[in-house]
Amino acid sequence: MKLLYLFITFFRIGLFAIGGGLATLPYLFELADKSDGWLTRQMIGDMLAVAQSSPGAVGVNLASYTGVRYAAIPGAYAAALGLIAPSIVIIVIVAKTLKAFKENAVVKSFLAGFKPAATALISAAGLGAISLSLWNSAALSWLEYVRWKETLIFIMFFLLIFKFKKHPIVYIIGAGVAGVVLKL
Repeated sequence: MKLLYLFITFFRIGLFAIGGGLATLPYLFELADKSDGWLTRQMIGDMLAVAQSSPGAVGVNLASYTGVRYAAIPGAYAAALGLIAPSIVIIVIVAKTLKAFKENAVVKSFLAGFKPAATALISAAGLGAISLSLWNSAALSWLEYVRWKETLIFIMFFLLIFKFKKHPIVYIIGAGVAGVVLKL
C-alpha cells in the first residue's frame, strides 16, 4: 500500500511539476504538511542539499530520498518511477503530435505559455529553498529568525558565482568547507 501511495503521489507530482526537478519542491512541501511527521520541511531542505550535490536529476533524487524515508529502498524505486512515468508518456505523445503540428500558431502559443509557468514554478521552488536555508521560522526574536552564518555563505557564494565562472562542483565543495569552518 505504501509503494502504491508513493507511486501515485509522485506520478501526480511528475505530471504537474513543469520546469524540472526544483519545480517538485512546492509539491514536496505540501506532502510534508500532510505527512504525519515522516517528512518535514527541514528534511526537504536537507534532501535538497544532498540531491543537488549528487549525480543525477534533482527531482528524481528528491523523489528517491523521499521514497526511502517513507518505505525504504522499494519506496525509492516507487517514488522515482512515479515521478518519471508521466514525462515518458507525455514526451512520446508530444513528440508524435508536434511532428504533425509544429508550425501551427495555436501550438506555438500554447508552448510559449509554458515558459512563464515553468519560470514561476522554479522561482517558487528557489524562494522555498532560500527560506529553508536562511530563516528559522520557529525563532522567537528577529535576531534568531535570520540564520546569520548560512546567510553569509549564501551572499558570499551568490557573489562568487557571478564574478567567477567556475564549475559548480567548486562551489559545492567550497560551501561544504565553509560550513565546516563556520561549524553549521
